[in-house]
Amino acid sequence: MTTALVEATARTPSREGGTGRSAGLAGWFFVSPAVLLFLVFVLGPFIAAIVLSFFSWDMLTPATFNGFGNFTQMFSDPLLYKALANTFIFAIASVVTHLIGGLLLALGVNALTSRVASYFVRTSLFFPFVISWAAVALLWKYVLDPTFGMGTYYLKKIGINPPDWFTDPHWALPAIIGIDWWHTIGYTFVILLAGLQTVPAQLIEAAKIDGCNAWQRLWHVIIPMMSPTIFFATIITFIGAFQIFDPVQIITPDGGPENATTTIVMYLYQKGFQAFEVGYASAVSILVFAVMAVVTAFQFWASRRWVVQS
Repeated sequence: MTTALVEATARTPSREGGTGRSAGLAGWFFVSPAVLLFLVFVLGPFIAAIVLSFFSWDMLTPATFNGFGNFTQMFSDPLLYKALANTFIFAIASVVTHLIGGLLLALGVNALTSRVASYFVRTSLFFPFVISWAAVALLWKYVLDPTFGMGTYYLKKIGINPPDWFTDPHWALPAIIGIDWWHTIGYTFVILLAGLQTVPAQLIEAAKIDGCNAWQRLWHVIIPMMSPTIFFATIITFIGAFQIFDPVQIITPDGGPENATTTIVMYLYQKGFQAFEVGYASAVSILVFAVMAVVTAFQFWASRRWVVQS
């Protein structure tokens, strides 16, 4: 009996090992579509961009090696600095307005006692986010048209003479920022509402008992407990804003008056697909990746100072 037990025990690891190998193969089989998509549409183009950044190529003639010429060209291109400045202004304004607006909306919706009203408001706020950027851009381009736009008409009715939103260099970028806020605030709102609903009610009640007013409860209890959610919203909002392209291309296809709305991705598109400077556009894409990586790394480093660890 002891011998049989020893033999059964000796055979068990091999059966478990076979099962483990089968499970591993099954796991790779199930993730293979995602891995294949990542290799084809993410890693492959990224490696190709790195390689092309060292060449001069117009997609019509053979590529010629250019070394670091494309990267040195960027330092002497004033339009690149303009595009980076516009992009940073857009991204910072987007992060600030989304966090403040999303938090205020989340607090307001969370205070609703009626489930029907809460569901209606949440759906209404999130609905613009599911509309395509093309439809949103064309809608607002019509609404804010200086000649026959509905928004212009009603502003004039109440005595306000609106500017030429998309042809005035001082208003073109703020107009795009406002349109982007209207389109995407619902996504930030849903994230922050989910984070707000995870704040323990006991902490808020304890703060009330201690005599904290609404502002003190928000600043010292709710926001610290929501800090991981706020950090996540900050990251994804900045990355999304730094890659803004659709409304700029549709509403101000040439980058706006005096390049007022030329963002870095718009600039990359102009160089790569309009001027056919593929090598230089690839170098700009590497710069975009590097900037987003550095800013994101800085946000993670800074988060250690203000994000409350659960």
